[in-house]
Amino acid sequence: MHANGWIIYNDSLPGNKFIDFAQWLANAAIRKGNQVKIISNSDLLSFLSHEELTLFTRERPLSLPNYVVFTDKDIYLARQLELLGVRVFNSSEAIRISDDKIATYQQLAMAKLPIPDTIIYPKTFAPQPVKHRILNEAIGKLGFPMIVKEAFGSFGEQVYLVRNEHDLIENINNLGTKAFVLQAFIASSYGVDLRLHVVGNQVVAAVKRQSTNDFRANITAGGTMEAYQPSEAERNLAIAATRSIGAGFAGVDLLIGADQSPIVCEINSNAHIHNMYDATGINVADFIIDYILRETEGVANV
Repeated sequence: MHANGWIIYNDSLPGNKFIDFAQWLANAAIRKGNQVKIISNSDLLSFLSHEELTLFTRERPLSLPNYVVFTDKDIYLARQLELLGVRVFNSSEAIRISDDKIATYQQLAMAKLPIPDTIIYPKTFAPQPVKHRILNEAIGKLGFPMIVKEAFGSFGEQVYLVRNEHDLIENINNLGTKAFVLQAFIASSYGVDLRLHVVGNQVVAAVKRQSTNDFRANITAGGTMEAYQPSEAERNLAIAATRSIGAGFAGVDLLIGADQSPIVCEINSNAHIHNMYDATGINVADFIIDYILRETEGVANV
């Protein structure tokens, strides 16, 4: 009997890139002889009572898979699956940490990995005037330009470059009660970063991303990408960063320090792979599925 898996995505998000990612993973699993279903998180309803913890679906009866590849960030659903005994990749905890940039930086700092100097802005529960004591401390430690980065966000859209105290105050006021960090700006990496895709204990593909008109190199921010051969230091850092959040695979974004040494910018536990294939010709989905089948060996004959 071949292994069977679910690829879970979120159908509430605009565009086709999310179902596209799920389809690439499903095709890779099918090539390995697996039985695979692509399922939206909205098609699975978690049910809890004093007698039962289960999932409802449109299909009856519900037969749980050997594994789930979770491309969504619905960590409550991921956790529900884990509580039901299903192996989820990446785990709900890895997804939770990756989705929260503050939690990510804390894990990276605990692992003593290079990150931009970072200050976590104190949590507020109601909009209030900026505390100038905190502002002065941040300016003294980080200087200008400075990065303001929301804890939750994707595609570089919740990252802001501020050049003076007036802009910093305006940005903080606009964020209201959202969680965010203040970060040193890595000028040597203006408009340039590296995306290394880690699977297991290896970097399987990498690209260099560049933008000529934005400090962010994200493709959605207008950047371009090209295949890149990472150095040993860059590979080792990406693998260590992925391990620090407990992920089995991830897209790790590295900045380039003033001395050309790599600095971890972000970790994406469910990084999309279509652009990576276009730039490198490497299908990361094949590596991800191979990794999952090795990890679940013995669950089914694969």
